[in-house]
Amino acid sequence: MQDVENIVNGQKLFLKEEYQTSLAAKKEFESAMGAINPAKVQEVADWTKSWEYREKNLAREAITVNPAKACQPLGAIMAALGFENTMPYVHGSHGCVAYFRSYFTRHFKEPTPCVSDSMSESAAVFGGLANMKDGLRNCNAMYKPDHIAVSTTCMAEVIGDDLNAFIVGAREEAEGELDNLPITYAHTPSFVGSHITGYDNMMKSMLEQLNPEKSEKVLDEERINIIPGFEPYLGSLAEIKEISKMFSDKIVMLGDHEEQWNTGAGEYTMYAGGTTMADAKTAINAKATISLQKYSTTQTAKTIKNKWKQGYETCNPIGLAGTDEFVMKLAELTGKEVPEALKVQRAQLVDAMQDSYPYMHGKKFAIYGDPDFLLGLVSFIVEMGGIPTHVLCHNAPRKGWEEDMKAIIAKSQWAEECNIWAGKDLWALRSLLFTEPVDFLIGNVYGKELYRDTGIPLIRIGFPIFDRHHLHRYSMSGYKGALNLLTWITNSVLDQLDEETKTIAKTDYFFDCVR
Repeated sequence: MQDVENIVNGQKLFLKEEYQTSLAAKKEFESAMGAINPAKVQEVADWTKSWEYREKNLAREAITVNPAKACQPLGAIMAALGFENTMPYVHGSHGCVAYFRSYFTRHFKEPTPCVSDSMSESAAVFGGLANMKDGLRNCNAMYKPDHIAVSTTCMAEVIGDDLNAFIVGAREEAEGELDNLPITYAHTPSFVGSHITGYDNMMKSMLEQLNPEKSEKVLDEERINIIPGFEPYLGSLAEIKEISKMFSDKIVMLGDHEEQWNTGAGEYTMYAGGTTMADAKTAINAKATISLQKYSTTQTAKTIKNKWKQGYETCNPIGLAGTDEFVMKLAELTGKEVPEALKVQRAQLVDAMQDSYPYMHGKKFAIYGDPDFLLGLVSFIVEMGGIPTHVLCHNAPRKGWEEDMKAIIAKSQWAEECNIWAGKDLWALRSLLFTEPVDFLIGNVYGKELYRDTGIPLIRIGFPIFDRHHLHRYSMSGYKGALNLLTWITNSVLDQLDEETKTIAKTDYFFDCVR
């Protein structure tokens, strides 16, 4: 057991004699019950690596194993925390919110403010109106937000709770406590879509409910909005703001959660940074809005284009071509020349890409993650001469995404060797890796088991990443972000080259200190 004078982590703790004895007894008990036949286990394990099993695996329809996505309310919370003094409020059980907060906190290594109205068994039967009435008043009294953003979980959606009616009812009984407090809401059922759907639904609802009707719009020809989408790299937010400021001081990021998950040491404050409520409530007045994640903002786009009649563009500033498109769009919308500083950054990136090209050229990659993340990253891999052999997107949209990905892959000289797997999970990817192996795996922390199972090195890029620190502080976007991607991937290739040439008198003849 643990010794208070010498606390050890799980790696060493479970190697202690008492744990090893317990584990051996457990194995003996299971074997005695006929549950374990080592030969049969090995036989089945080998079969799951075969083409025969692959076909059965890819044909699955009724079950998901190791999903490469999270649920809607998680994305809704990120959207809400992008606005100043905003408290995300989840209409559902306390356990759901504990999961969301833990998920973000493990990725960002920072506290995540979020509350729930703790629906329980009685609320599942009679509805959660009473929880909402008490919860909103308590939230306002305890945390004093300037804005509450309400989303839902499975329980509230299954029983059909009406958020608009509930919020109206809560205001009526609040004795004036909620009268001047903006409370926006979005239905975010966990059993459909994913975290990017929840982000989209919450962003759309907040913008619609905070802004006036189109008839009250006062056009500001110089203002441009930027919506970052579900962005887990805080450095990317900072990079986009830096690039934007080079063109204009009237470019506003809608949903800026950079500071919320990047606070300094010292006294903790509940709210940090975020888009001001003044900017949020005047988003309708902008000349145009640019979304950096097309598929994380599909519903939001409809509001901006169809209801607000505002100019709407999408750019994905990951990699060289993606950043070029974003920079040129800013130049077009502001009517300004591309700043010299950006031209220097671009030249530095191109020089670095030329230096590293020989090491990425011809390498095979399996990549998984969110739709917009994949579009940007695969484009960069193709730019560097890599082969995106397997591109897997569990939460791929039904319309448009595959076509966009095919257009990117078509630029590769190895396009015929590349495969797109929409709607497939990481257990399906396991079969793909055993039957059509690649050189490197790129994705989030959940690829760790695939790495251990297949031996294919995992390059941790994506969301979430729990077992490495501070990667979220870097940028993936812009020319500087592309240089980060280049560094991470190229050095992983070189790490593997060292690993494969380190055996004394067998493989160490290639002892290269230049590279």
